[in-house]
Amino acid sequence: MKLNTLQPDPGSRKPRKRLGAGIGSGHGKTCGRGHKGQKSRSGGKVARGFEGGQMPLIRRVPKRGFTRRGRVPCQVVNVGMLNRFEEGSRVDADLLKAAGLVRSAERPIKLLGEGTLEKRLEVVVTAASKRSAAKVAEAGGSLILQGS
Repeated sequence: MKLNTLQPDPGSRKPRKRLGAGIGSGHGKTCGRGHKGQKSRSGGKVARGFEGGQMPLIRRVPKRGFTRRGRVPCQVVNVGMLNRFEEGSRVDADLLKAAGLVRSAERPIKLLGEGTLEKRLEVVVTAASKRSAAKVAEAGGSLILQGS
């Protein structure tokens, strides 16, 4: 390979479309926009969700439900994920964040019962399911519920 023989991969560099450059170019006069109409004009974009004057779907379908104000969704950690920690260690929000199991140490964390726990751990979380609490106790560990 020599520097004077370098060339881009075929099809990687496409020549730009030269508009309004006469009939022979194939993009003369209307420049590929067709005749008249909204989409031929400058800035002529159809708004997202616009259905040509027909009643749009978002307005045809009835409203349903509501979003509860002030609700902070829990971050979920399953019991089976805790086997990566050392026997007898204290597993809290900071340790879970450092391990990449939760995104934020500030938001509430709920322990769920998926998987099996083979190590005795002291687990500190905001909330826990009955099944997960039973599995932590069965492994000889302790569960501490901390208000957030």
